[in-house]
Parts: sequence; structure tokens; C-alpha cells
Amino acid sequence: MYDFFYEADKYYNTMVKIRRKLHMHPELGRDLFFTANLVESILKEADISYKRFKNNGIVAEIGSGRRGIALRADMDAIPVQDMKDVSYKSKINGVMHACGHDAHTAIQIGSALILKNIESELNGKVRFIFQPAEETDGGAKDMIEYGALKDVQAVIALHVDENLNTGTIGFRKGVVNAASNPFKIEVKGKSAHGAHPENSIDAIYIASKIIDSLQMLVSRELSPLDSAAISIGKINGGTAENIICGEVTMEGILRSFGAANRQRFQDRIKTIVESTASMFRGLGKVDFVDGYPSFENDDDLYDFAYKVFGHSEDVKIVKLECPNMTVEDFAYYTQEVPGFYYKLGCRNINQGIVNPAHGSYFDVDEACLPIGCALQSMFAFEYLNR
Repeated sequence: MYDFFYEADKYYNTMVKIRRKLHMHPELGRDLFFTANLVESILKEADISYKRFKNNGIVAEIGSGRRGIALRADMDAIPVQDMKDVSYKSKINGVMHACGHDAHTAIQIGSALILKNIESELNGKVRFIFQPAEETDGGAKDMIEYGALKDVQAVIALHVDENLNTGTIGFRKGVVNAASNPFKIEVKGKSAHGAHPENSIDAIYIASKIIDSLQMLVSRELSPLDSAAISIGKINGGTAENIICGEVTMEGILRSFGAANRQRFQDRIKTIVESTASMFRGLGKVDFVDGYPSFENDDDLYDFAYKVFGHSEDVKIVKLECPNMTVEDFAYYTQEVPGFYYKLGCRNINQGIVNPAHGSYFDVDEACLPIGCALQSMFAFEYLNR
């Protein structure tokens, strides 16, 4: 039996070096020139076949045959200031790998190097998707259009998790992440002098009633056993303290699980906005952005992963009881082929690595890198050779 953990440990220093280079040179969206150049140079040196696309995404491939599996790693950072006191602190002001995508990329490269060494033993092909723009508008859609999933039967991905100790991985059966729908509400009334409210249609008053009614949707129209969140994060209206406001704009976001709830809540929000404004003689309009969908882990892949990883003494599996309200564009891949997504523990209290993702002090215990590398490699190998 091939010892993937032993082989992954050989690439520990390589992965740490890659991860720290990326951490010091974070990039946003699709402007991943340093990142893609680094990935490309390593693939070329290892004689791994690859193609780079105009969005700076890269698809590499090892093996051959009709059977295939894809491994995905996201590469982009987020606009957060790095406040850590470490040698690999971000050199780019206001940009940081605060979500661990630098670790994902390093793990992916490590997995490619391991599987390249045993390419002749693969009963099929492994495709490595290095993806941009997970944090913005869904670079997964780009990669699908470029053919990243062509002729593969499954796709897997991991995500570092600061809530799980290093050496622990989190599995979730069924729904994994929520769908998101940012929205903008416009309320139009009629401005007037504050001394003569009878001449006005108060848009601020209408907006307050809309906000109040929207909160009722989750508490009274959703089962306590289900979850959703509706948040208004921005509101603008009014010009002076003695002028009744004639127009208000609000921006918020809907997060929900499953296609049915997603559509139902959009319909109800629209009804509440329009009817509430009408009731108070105003006009209400809401426009939704079609954000990332929610997604589920494939049952067969979940069971297979549990079987493959469950026998290892190098890692402990924790069942995640609840889905996550955050979103993940891995969902687009799962609309095309069966997918499996799991959490890789990167927490280390002794090293002070406990800070939340998307925060200025986020970091990962680099001991998680060979663990993730071994797991990804092992899953791909066993899937192709089962």
C-alpha cells in the first residue's frame, strides 16, 4: 500500500515555501499574475502537462484514460490588511490571504508532485484545477467554460478551517454551504417640508416597515429546523433634518439552503417590498443578484471518502452537524459532476493560530499542508483504482 502521508511529508518544505511566497504576494480576483507564474513554473519543472487561461486559471493533468477525477484549489486573496507579525507577512498593502487559498494552492501542487511520481499506476487521469476569483464573482464558472470538467466523473476540494485542530478533518453529509443573493431595494415616496408631513410620502418610514417585515420571514415562515438569513447592511436616504425623505435605497443579502427556499424567499421579499410601499402610498422595487448557489456533497463520494480516510491513523474525522451559512463557488462544479468538499483543520492553540478567517490575524498551522496533500492524493488514487 502506497503511504501517501509519508510521501507528503517529503514535500513539506516545498509546500511551506510555496505557501509563504503566495502569502507575501497576495492577489485579487483574476489578477493573479505572480500566483499563476509561480504555479506554472513548478508544473513546467515537474514536467506536468498544463494549460493557462486568460483569467490566470490553470488546468493541469496527470495520467490518461476515460476515467477521471478533478481536484480544485482556489488561488485568490481578499482585500484585508495583514496585521500579523510574521516573516511571511503580506507585502501588498490592504490585500491578504486571509482565507487560506495560499495553503490550498500549495497543497494542490504537492498533490500533483506526488501523483506525478506514480503516474504509471493511475487507472485514469487526475485533473488539477487552479482557480481564480472564488472570493469575487465565481471563477469556477470560467473554468467550467474552459473545459476543466470535461471527461471527469467527480470533483473534490478541501478548505482549511481554523475551528478544527490540525490533524482533524470535517465531513458534512447533504447540504454543505448556503446560497447567496445580494439585493438592492429602492423605495420612492414624496419629499416635503418637515412642518407639513401631510404633503409627503415618507420613504424612510416605508423603508423601516419593510425592514421590520423582512425579519419576520425567517422567524415565522421558515421551520425552526431549517436555516436562512436576511440582512440589510446598507441604507441611504434623506438630505436634511427638516425635509421628509422622498427616496431610500437599501442593500442586503439573502442566504438560504436549497433551490426551493432560495426562490421562495426571493418571491416573498419582492412581495413585501412592493406591497408595503404600496400600502403607504409609495413605490417599492427590489433587484436580486444571482449569487453562488448552495450545494450538497454527493452521497456516494461522501461514503467513499469516509472509507478511504477512516482507516488512516494520521487523521481524525469529525462529522459537521450543521451546514455553513457562508458561500462557496465550488457549488458550480457540483452542478456539473458529483462533488465532495471537506474541511481541513489548521488550528493550533500552542502556536496562537486561532484567529478567524477573513480577519487581519488569520494564519494556518503549516503542519496541515502535508495532511491535506496526502488526503487529496489518496482520494484521487483510490478513486481511479478502486
